[in-house]
Order: sequence, then structure tokens, then C-alpha cells
Amino acid sequence: MVSENDRKDAGEPMDVEPSTSKSTVVVDNRPWIERYRPLYFSDIVGNDEIIKRLKEFADVGNVPNIIMAGPPGVGKTTTILCLARQLLGAAMKDAVLELNASSDRGIDVVRNKIKMFAQQKVTLGPGKHKIIILDEADSMTEGAQQALRRTMELYSSTTRFALACNNSEKIIEAIQSRCAMLRCAKLTDAQVLAKILEVCEKEQVSYTDDGLEAIVFTAQGDMRQALNNLQSTFNGFGHVNSENVFKVCDEPHPVLVKDMLNQCVSGDIAKAYKIMSHLWKLGYAAEDIISNIFRVCKGHQMDKMLQLDFVQEIGKTHMSIVQGTNSLLQMSGLLARLCDRAKAYQK
Repeated sequence: MVSENDRKDAGEPMDVEPSTSKSTVVVDNRPWIERYRPLYFSDIVGNDEIIKRLKEFADVGNVPNIIMAGPPGVGKTTTILCLARQLLGAAMKDAVLELNASSDRGIDVVRNKIKMFAQQKVTLGPGKHKIIILDEADSMTEGAQQALRRTMELYSSTTRFALACNNSEKIIEAIQSRCAMLRCAKLTDAQVLAKILEVCEKEQVSYTDDGLEAIVFTAQGDMRQALNNLQSTFNGFGHVNSENVFKVCDEPHPVLVKDMLNQCVSGDIAKAYKIMSHLWKLGYAAEDIISNIFRVCKGHQMDKMLQLDFVQEIGKTHMSIVQGTNSLLQMSGLLARLCDRAKAYQK
């Protein structure tokens, strides 16, 4: 029997197993809100004045404690992370502590996590500081905020605090007075649409114009909501059009709401009520319906004085709904008052 070594010596070809290794393709399965989260100031959409101010802080190097207040999805936390990245560079991993204060909101978190991080020694360049980012800071208890105020004083030479919140009134005055207040506005429809078009191009999303219009309508200036709705619709249906978007978002369709307002403008309470009853039977909450009525009414092509009367009545009804009077009867009363206003205006 010829051994394998003998075959080698004789120069005979040896049996070689075919290679089974294949080139692996890395698939990015992150949500689009994370995949397209801005890393630098130049990537951030909207609130240009605030970005300009933070760039100046970053250029100088000595950043004050800051509070960023504004509605959800406008980039408060992302902006703070961009600031930290520009200030600290490669040292960001060791010199930044990010906490979500809506879950870590008790006084123990301030005494343990925050205080311990503030006490840690991190080697940074001259004029650089550690940064503690507190997201949803308006959810912190008052006791935790009082403890945080003291911590901010004690470690002001080594640590800076950046707070992001929706409602700055829930931050105690003692903390507000120690921070620079930056108020973010909702993004415009044009800004949201521009970003969505960019993502659609990169992800090769099939869409229609009315589909993108529906995405912008449902987002209401919230970029996070817009990207989530876009990805959910595309993954669920493979095509982004108005019908598919409202199946995913499941809110009163603006076409139905607009038709209902048209019936009110013409004074036809019966047809208007038929649409309202249909929306109610679909299971929509009174607050969802009234919110969409207001949003559609703002852009409705009716006389401006009549539009003001409509908005006034919608506002009164919304107040009643918030106070607990959220029945179909209340919504029907709104339609009756709108029809009455329209008829009085026609006279």
C-alpha cells in the first residue's frame, strides 16, 4: 500500500478537498433611525441656530452645562452626542456617560452611577471635560434633581452635564440656572421630506408621492417617527403609498376627515355624521380623531374667517375630550356646531 508520503515523493497528485469557505456578506440589520443617525453637526437636519451655537462652543472647547428642550424626534440627544464626539474624539468612549433618566431616575442613580463617574480620573487634553448625558431628564424625581444640582457644583472643574428633555418646566430652577438653555423646534415638513427622499434613494425604496406625503403627515415634525413609519411600511408591503402608510400608522385617514369637513362647510350634518360614525366604529379614540381634524383643518382650502371659527370650535372640543368627555355624542356636537358656523357665515 502506497503511503501519502510516498505519493508526495513520487510527485503524484494528491486528493485535495474543495474549499468550502464563502465570502460572507455583512448585512446591516439595524433600524433605519440608528443607521442614519447623524454623527457630525453637518449631518443634522433643522435647528440651524442651535447647531451654529454648539459649533462655537466646540471650537472654543469650554462647553457649559446645557439643557436641550423640545418635542420628540428633533435630534436633541443626537446633537449632544455630536458635540461630545467633536470635543472628545477618540476619548469619547471613556469620557462620556449616557443615561436615560426615564428609567434611571431615582436619587440612588445620582449618588452611585453619576457621582462615581464624575469622580473617575480620565486622561484628557487641556480644556477637555468628561460629559454626562441625561436623556429624558424631566422624568427625574425632584429629590434626584436636588442631588444632581449638588453633584454639578462639586465636579464642575472636571465634568459637564448635558440634559435632554421634552418639558423644561419639570427641571428645577436650581439646575436651569446652572445651564445654558437650548430650545429645539419641530422640524418642518420640507426638512422631513428631504431626509426621507435621501433614505429612499439609499435603500432603494419603491414609493409614490402620496405615500411620502402620508409619511410626512403622520410624522408631524418627528424625524424618528418618519423613519420608523417609512421602514415599517416598506418592510411590510414592499411599496410606500398612502394606503399602506395608513395601514401601518393606523390613524384616521385625512381624506375621510377632509370629506367630513367639506360636508360641514356645506352644512350637511347627516353626511358629516355618517363619516364620524364610521371612524368611531373603526375604533379610533376621540383624541386621535380630534387631532387629525385639527391638522386637516389647518391646511383646508376654506375661507380664512370660517377656518378660524372652525379651529376655535375644534379647540373647545379638544379641551372637553382631555377633561374626560370623550364620547361620540361630544364629537357629534362638534359637527353640529361646525355646520351651524358654516351656515351663519353663508348668510
